[in-house]
Amino acid sequence: MNDEQLLRYSRHVLLAEFGIEGQERLLASRALIVGAGGLGSPAAMYLAAAGVGTIALADSDTVDLTNLQRQILHESTSVGSAKVDSGRARLQALNPGVHVEPMAVRLEGAALEAAVARADVVLDCSDNFATRHAVTRACAAHAKPLVSGAAVRFDGQVTVFDLRRQESACYECLFPQAAELEETRCAVMGVFAPLTGVIGTVQAAEAIKLLCGLGESIDGRLLLLDTLRMEWRSVRLRRDPACRVCATRA
Repeated sequence: MNDEQLLRYSRHVLLAEFGIEGQERLLASRALIVGAGGLGSPAAMYLAAAGVGTIALADSDTVDLTNLQRQILHESTSVGSAKVDSGRARLQALNPGVHVEPMAVRLEGAALEAAVARADVVLDCSDNFATRHAVTRACAAHAKPLVSGAAVRFDGQVTVFDLRRQESACYECLFPQAAELEETRCAVMGVFAPLTGVIGTVQAAEAIKLLCGLGESIDGRLLLLDTLRMEWRSVRLRRDPACRVCATRA
């Protein structure tokens, strides 16, 4: 690190568990964030501020006025712009030393596989089951740690699927794709603005811990937040031995 970086990241370096080595690992890391909306906004901003060297930001949507109530990555002047372009401008203004790669596409198929394969950690900040399952399959195939979050109405959930570990569960274990699940999206159900900030920030924290090897991740636990009561619950997750996604991984 140069002198400017030592000063910028000094509060990390002062942490005994982090130090210069941890910060250098962050600077050399690559994170893939799928979704530049309510969850992706705080997650991306904290990863950029913390000094994650490369952030690949994937989202095919444009900024809408209704997004601004919670998607803090974007501003009023960004309405109509691609979310990834708006996001890149905001992140590079926050930390010019971070490289941001905008991907203005809905990641799927070979493009998703390639993006996941290049990442050191993947953050699923999407808002639909199809994308979450696709991201899970790609992470399982390439043995990548996945930080998954969701938020709707006043309820949020966040967990880590560390698919580098044989015993770790995956999203398919928790929500089988073949199951009859009702999809609730904030576009029609509403979402409490600060909730996305809380969940997205936890995602950023877990991603940074995974990249630096700090502490223990929440792999194997699903954290549930009820913001009306401001109450957290922790639910243990177990891998499904018959899971068609993660049971046969190498």
